Amino acid sequence: MTVHPLSQVHPEAVIGPGVEIGPFVFIDKNVEIGAGTTIAANATILEGTRIGEKCRIFPGAVLGAIPQDLKFKGEDSLVIIGNNTTIRECVTLNRGTAAKGETIVGNNCLLMAYSHVAHDCIIRDSVIMANATQLAGEVEIDDFAILGGGTLVHQFVKIGAHTMLQGGSKVSQDVPPYIVAGREPLVYSGVNSIGLRRRGYTNEQINGIQDIYRIIFQSRLNTTNAIERVMETLPLSVERDNIIRFIQSSNRGIIKGHI
Repeated sequence: MTVHPLSQVHPEAVIGPGVEIGPFVFIDKNVEIGAGTTIAANATILEGTRIGEKCRIFPGAVLGAIPQDLKFKGEDSLVIIGNNTTIRECVTLNRGTAAKGETIVGNNCLLMAYSHVAHDCIIRDSVIMANATQLAGEVEIDDFAILGGGTLVHQFVKIGAHTMLQGGSKVSQDVPPYIVAGREPLVYSGVNSIGLRRRGYTNEQINGIQDIYRIIFQSRLNTTNAIERVMETLPLSVERDNIIRFIQSSNRGIIKGHI
């Protein structure tokens, strides 16, 4: 562990081997930082923060501040960050509340400068949030999703795996997996075929996903009837089941198709 003499590290903080802490960093009590992580100048790591191994925290980031939620009453809660995640300049991650108790950022994520993650959000693995993306409370983002710069996400929204959202998007309904979404208001704009190929999906799998979404978004059926048609006419697949499960569990409803 290397700590710059101009930084303040609480004696009760648990700092792993090989951690590097730059100047003017503040690390509070009840903080744990995994091996090989680097904390750059002027970062603030507050009580209740858990950072995994080989993460990179850039200048001005504030991790573990109390929620910006008037219902918060000072309860114990956490921010949990996985391994190999990069937190860029001036990113803010708030602790959880009594609702879930923790805010979670997974492994191999990239949160670009000035992004905000509010209380009780769940960001799973390999998610990219571009500059100034803002998440309200209890948002969930699944693996490999990419949110373009300046995206605004309403509280309780869920964003599916392997999605790609246009920069400046305003997201007030759930975004199903495997798709590209854009325009204003936000709508389905096609399957994220390039991203899926990069992650090893076959042409057969991608074509199957496209068949599903043609029915859901372009058949002019309501969502319930479209799901029934998908189940009746299209073969079983992991992707089909993931899409149906996501839509059927949506509380806010899914975005619409562009016709």
